[in-house]
Amino acid sequence: MMLGAIVTAFLVIGVVLVGYMAFLFWTDPAKGLRETTHRIEKLPSVLADRYTAFAVLGLGMIAFGDYPIITVYFLAGSIMGLSDGAIYARAGHPHMKHTASGVLSVLAMIVSAAAWVTSSGGA
Repeated sequence: MMLGAIVTAFLVIGVVLVGYMAFLFWTDPAKGLRETTHRIEKLPSVLADRYTAFAVLGLGMIAFGDYPIITVYFLAGSIMGLSDGAIYARAGHPHMKHTASGVLSVLAMIVSAAAWVTSSGGA
């Protein structure tokens, strides 16, 4: 039980830190870049490792995930896809790949949530 509490503490710390970074980028992108020490010229490389990380998470969902976790994974994907699509659409840029990704993630989330509700919770 002690290890579970430690894991939960790590998760809480991670959520607080990532939530703080999200808040910074939403409210003051320049401050967000300063605080996180990201560099605009390195963002393509940063995005490459972010996409790789999400692919690894997806593989983990396939191998070990259960429907509640898979549902949350697709919720995160829908937030990213729809948000990116909205950002690009408002700026007058092509956005359909991002928007479609968000819509497909919503559909996948609905299906995984239905599977969660109608099963014992295992994938």
